[in-house]
Order: sequence, then C-alpha cells, then structure tokens
Amino acid sequence: MNLFTQIHEIVFHGKGGYNWNTVYSMPIWLRKFTFHKINEFYSEESKAAEQAGQGKGKTTAVDSSGKVNTPAFVQASKPFNKMSYK
Repeated sequence: MNLFTQIHEIVFHGKGGYNWNTVYSMPIWLRKFTFHKINEFYSEESKAAEQAGQGKGKTTAVDSSGKVNTPAFVQASKPFNKMSYK
C-alpha cells in the first residue's frame, strides 16, 4: 500500500512530469528522493502561504457579520457631484 501511495503522490503532485509506469520503474532510491523533494516543496509552499495569511494589516472585503468593507481610498475620496440637466 505504501508503494502505491508514494507512486500516486509523485504522479499527482508532479503536475504531469511523471507517469505511473515511469515512477513504478524508478529505482527505489530515486523514487524516495523524488517523493521527498516534492513533499518538501509543498510543505514550504504551505508554510509560506500560512505566513502570508497572518500578515499585519490583513483586511478582507467582507467582515464576519457579512458587511462589505469599503477600501480606504474610497472612503477618503470626495463624493461625486451629480450634474443637473434641467
């Protein structure tokens, strides 16, 4: 079961770079190395995304109550005067 899980992970997360037969036929040391490198890449990517999400000054378009937050530049601008065509 471990072998097939490892093959699946390499083929799936390899984004088309590997097919099932190629990975199955790989020497064990190369398959383990490839699996480790792909796992390392996605772990680092996940960590970077998590750190980016915890940044200071993080704002969202909708708050927890469902109210839409207007951007600061819209709030700072003067209201547009409508012209009258009378």
